[in-house]
Amino acid sequence: MDVPSWVWGLTIAAIGALLAFDFFFHVRKAHVPTLGEAARWSAFYVGVAILFGLGVLVLGGGDAGQEYFAGYITEKALSVDNLFVFLIIMASFRVPREDQQKVLLFGIVFALIARSGFIFLGAALINSFAWVFYLFGLVLLMTAGSMLRKENEEEHSADNFVIRIARRVFHTSEHYDGDKLFTVVDGRRVLTPMLLVMVAIGGTDILFALDSIPAIFGLTQDVFIVFTATAFSLMGLRQLFFLIDGLLDRLIYLSYGLAAILGFIGVKLVLHALHENNVPFINGGEHVDVVEVSTPVSLSVIVGVLTVTVIASLVSPAGKIQNAVMSARRHAGLYLDLEYTADLSERERVYAELVEEERDIRALAARYPDKVVVDEGLEELIASAHSAHREHPATST
Repeated sequence: MDVPSWVWGLTIAAIGALLAFDFFFHVRKAHVPTLGEAARWSAFYVGVAILFGLGVLVLGGGDAGQEYFAGYITEKALSVDNLFVFLIIMASFRVPREDQQKVLLFGIVFALIARSGFIFLGAALINSFAWVFYLFGLVLLMTAGSMLRKENEEEHSADNFVIRIARRVFHTSEHYDGDKLFTVVDGRRVLTPMLLVMVAIGGTDILFALDSIPAIFGLTQDVFIVFTATAFSLMGLRQLFFLIDGLLDRLIYLSYGLAAILGFIGVKLVLHALHENNVPFINGGEHVDVVEVSTPVSLSVIVGVLTVTVIASLVSPAGKIQNAVMSARRHAGLYLDLEYTADLSERERVYAELVEEERDIRALAARYPDKVVVDEGLEELIASAHSAHREHPATST
């Protein structure tokens, strides 16, 4: 599309205004968002993205509209997968529940800035060097393969190499001081863990961009569509985190679905690279007559794979079991962590979730006795949570 500069300006200003609104009216005051609040604002941001896409469809034409929605859906799915890593990072840093919103919003802003840089760099490379399509395709195929392997949480935890170096270089307090980035300990001004977790999230965002940007360039080379689809996929990610927090462990096949999508886009990029080929050692620098995948086919594959993946995860007994066991372990640990939150209603919510998950585990064990495995460590953790709850009647119903 031929997008005037004033449209670019209005779009960027609108995105900036939404982020500012999010900060001043939701994040500035530390609190734990309710499920209703998270649902309403998640729906709002999805609605804004859909309305924008309809505008692209009407003003830019059918091809541009399909490219936008294909890019948006792909980037949104990758963003949901990123939430798993955010959950690991914040759990390992023991970020208080009230302050997780600020960390997530920082991650979104940082991701938007970093990915914008990657987008314009990628566009410049594509316009100058057709072989970049080969590189992007290879990156996506390698990423798809890595997603099929078991995730190593050490790479994303608070004990990874980058954070260990940061702790040595900077003086950091052991405890949070609200949502402050600096505090005073023994008369010395030191960093709080809040700044370290933001560094961890920001660094992880850069790694995420290495697969998300090639993926969307595999669907469209229109810079305006790439930028807006990426930006709107990130908007509302904070609210989505609190909305589907309890369902993340349930989506056991999401990584397989995303691997299939990235592999598909990677193949599409390689085919496009062959069609546009000017690399001397491939077919003498001449283009190769290959089939190219159309945008409607890409959109159909992406929606179809995600639909099958989500439905299979939700109905799978393994997904139900993993969700119940992992959630019980997490909620028992959070309830015993006195630094997790000072909000008594939040602690009561966590305990109620734990009780419900125990009930689910017993029901699943009766239905699938050979599949449900609860180790002694989890049993002891749950027992400790119950004991702590009995000893604090102020938090009980």
